[in-house]
Amino acid sequence: MEPIKKQRLLVAVAALGYFVDIYDLILFGIVRIPSLTDLGVASSDMQDTGILLLNMQMAGMLIGGFLFGVLGDIKGRVTVLFGSIVLYSVANISNGLVTSIPAYAFVRFLAGLGLAGELGAGITLVSETMSKEKRGYGTMLVVTFGALGAVVAALIADEFSWRMSYFVGGGLGLLLLLLRVRAMESGMFNELPKKDQKVMSFLRIIGKKELFIKYLRCILIGVPVWYVVGILVVFSPEFAEALEVQGAVKGSQAVIWCYVGLSVGDLLTGLLSQIFRSRRRVILGSLFFSAALSATYLYTFGLTDTAFYLLCFLLGTSTGYWGLFVTVASESFGTNIRSTVTTTVPNFVRGATIPITLSFAFLQDSMGWSMSHSAALVGLVCFAIALWASWGIQETFAKDLDYLETV
Repeated sequence: MEPIKKQRLLVAVAALGYFVDIYDLILFGIVRIPSLTDLGVASSDMQDTGILLLNMQMAGMLIGGFLFGVLGDIKGRVTVLFGSIVLYSVANISNGLVTSIPAYAFVRFLAGLGLAGELGAGITLVSETMSKEKRGYGTMLVVTFGALGAVVAALIADEFSWRMSYFVGGGLGLLLLLLRVRAMESGMFNELPKKDQKVMSFLRIIGKKELFIKYLRCILIGVPVWYVVGILVVFSPEFAEALEVQGAVKGSQAVIWCYVGLSVGDLLTGLLSQIFRSRRRVILGSLFFSAALSATYLYTFGLTDTAFYLLCFLLGTSTGYWGLFVTVASESFGTNIRSTVTTTVPNFVRGATIPITLSFAFLQDSMGWSMSHSAALVGLVCFAIALWASWGIQETFAKDLDYLETV
């Protein structure tokens, strides 16, 4: 196959894969209330049960990110793409069959395991296949299109039952396997010495202080994204009530507007990083923008539901540096550990939802703080560590990726 056609195919496959990934990842937040109500959860337990199930999914992503990341550096990027899509498709279908909260939690954990491999493997393949000057466009297209999976999830959930919504997600994943058959392995991975493919890549990262600090910075940059999504958007109906929003706010609509904004943000930050030839400066600007909007969200009372949804859209736009931050992680490390880094970094960020939500709940339940004050303190910590991390990260635009990391 000609190089240009191969690049286009890989971008299309990665974008469709991330689309299905986001569909399932966000679907629980959309169907949280109807599914838990159907399973007999009392309204007073809705938030705590929702946090439990969300954290089970994120725990699966933490573990799955590590497993699929290492597997990608040992067996190849395409192997991870196949394995992840099969696992989360089966888990999605199983989600539509659950009849109890323990079963729901277990299947969300399995779904998290499967979802963990998708984005990292796709971004790694695209980064290693396209030219160093233009790969930013490729990763931009992947995340911009993929983010729309949340919009489709919300539209499906509005038209069908929560069980059918999960069935649709599983079916989309299985259909995607037909495209995966044609996906080809990265040339850089194929040229990797066999001895490097047998070494546990994660050990290389933690075995060298310089690599570990850089790896930690890459993770911390993305934490505010899942603070916004996992707290401000997922629990938007509860925030709307506390903030005396005029009109009923639906979680599905808040997710739609947030992810439309996130898709727009991914497109804008991707283009800006190419125009200014800098990933780092664009990420820093996004963080300041997102912090200001988060404060506005938490302390603006009496908005109309339309204005509230607009704020959700702007929050999504401000966190649209997600694709850029994953690209930075992929570009910051050598070929022999790139899959591990690119797969684990976004999943550690998603996994950070666990301490974020637990801290949010603790401040309310044990300290007696309001929702706004609790979320504000948690957000302050998230943005502070992200700014510290992005300030110290190296610029990766147009960096040559054909090299190995040594310990």
